[in-house]
Amino acid sequence: MPPPVTCRVVRAGVVEYLKSWEVQRALAQEVADGMQPNTLILLEHPPVYTIGRRGSRDHVMLDDVELSELGISLHEIDRGGQVTFHGPGQLVAYPVLDIREWGGPVKYVRTLERVIIRTLADFGITAGLIEGLTGVWAGDRKIAAIGVKISSGITYHGLALYVNTDLSGFDHIVPCGITDRDVTSMKKQLGEPVDVDLVAYSLVYHFGGEMGLRMTETESSIIEGLAVAQPAVRNGSP
Repeated sequence: MPPPVTCRVVRAGVVEYLKSWEVQRALAQEVADGMQPNTLILLEHPPVYTIGRRGSRDHVMLDDVELSELGISLHEIDRGGQVTFHGPGQLVAYPVLDIREWGGPVKYVRTLERVIIRTLADFGITAGLIEGLTGVWAGDRKIAAIGVKISSGITYHGLALYVNTDLSGFDHIVPCGITDRDVTSMKKQLGEPVDVDLVAYSLVYHFGGEMGLRMTETESSIIEGLAVAQPAVRNGSP
């Protein structure tokens, strides 16, 4: 049996949305060309609304002046899905992967759902899916969003898990086009703040297990430049 494919983990901290998008697109091309390995980028964003390919500006109920006053940026982007909010206290994961021999889009999204559900279970939160609706749900409240881009078998964009998120950011949008359901967070479900680093550790572990990847940590960041040091292997797991 061949050894599992390696995926490096980059913990990038807080990154402006457009910078992370630029890095993902450049990295996706280098992964496709075999110049960079599969990479899982973990980060948080300053407050931002993003509109996916199926989204509408009408689902953001603030004009440009109001957005500026609240310090929230707005970008139309190339992922699937509709409108969502990112902000501090979210764990955002951007896998940039070559899945050409691994499986197609449906298998990939189902795998991301399982990763989120198993991560939440580690913290005592029961979560699942709702037929016909995107994302992962704790009861009837959305606790994580998924929106991906797959081009020629290379993935980018990914998922956002609402850990300690200020949920008021969702008050001014129609999240994912869903009008009759609310959002929640791990903090709200558990009644206390949650250590985002511990959530990230759990998510990396389950991501590697579900994807069949050997997760490695790297000491340098690809946000400032795409030249990345060789990953430091830690017993083949995060």
